Amino acid sequence: MAKKNDPKNAAASTKGAAPAPGQMKRRQQLVETYRITKRNDPTIGVRLLVTFVVAAAVGFGLFWLLPGSGVVSYVLAGIGALLIGLLATMIVFSRRAQSSAYAQMEGQPGAGAAALGMLRRGWKVEPAVAFTRQQDVVHRVVGPPGIVLVGEGNPTRVRTLLTAERRKHERVVADVPVHEVIVGREDGQVPLPKLMRHVQKLGRKIKPAEQTDVLMRLKALDSQRGKIPLPKGPVPTNMKGLRQNMRGR
Repeated sequence: MAKKNDPKNAAASTKGAAPAPGQMKRRQQLVETYRITKRNDPTIGVRLLVTFVVAAAVGFGLFWLLPGSGVVSYVLAGIGALLIGLLATMIVFSRRAQSSAYAQMEGQPGAGAAALGMLRRGWKVEPAVAFTRQQDVVHRVVGPPGIVLVGEGNPTRVRTLLTAERRKHERVVADVPVHEVIVGREDGQVPLPKLMRHVQKLGRKIKPAEQTDVLMRLKALDSQRGKIPLPKGPVPTNMKGLRQNMRGR
């Protein structure tokens, strides 16, 4: 009778399991991204093929005009066509994949936090700093514009929640601008695909040193309340990992 804790049995049982995203090779990540994108964008394959052919033809023509003759011209033109075709294809693939990911997340609880996770260095994102029993949530972003409170859920309840959170934050950091944003497609709201860009365009109101001080003062506010875990499900799409994959990192 085989032992339950036998390392060989454990290895055999995990052999067929799907590898974690961090353990996947770059090619596997691209294949998985393509597979997920194709669910919401069935024409992605045709689009990429047309993009490659057109871009490669343009690249061939451009490199053909470079000085040279005979075999050298054909080799340079072929290399140029391949490089430009692949570059254009990856750009289109990146944009279509990102749009597909947003389409899957939009309307799900916590989608705003996933989108805000794409912000680069210099931004501090705190998901679900405030919430209601109906799963209305407010996320907080601290960055160059100051403090940005991002609400998701029922517009009426979210506005009330945002107002309460704004007052709490202004008592702690009265000298720092506090912005309010509601995610959605109604008037006065910001659609999920435009959320990150909207936050980035709020301007530069505080310096990095001031941002560090703001974060330290907000710790006192956060210590007075509990945290709610974001719901598990289709929302935790790794947008930041998707962006890095498309850039070849």
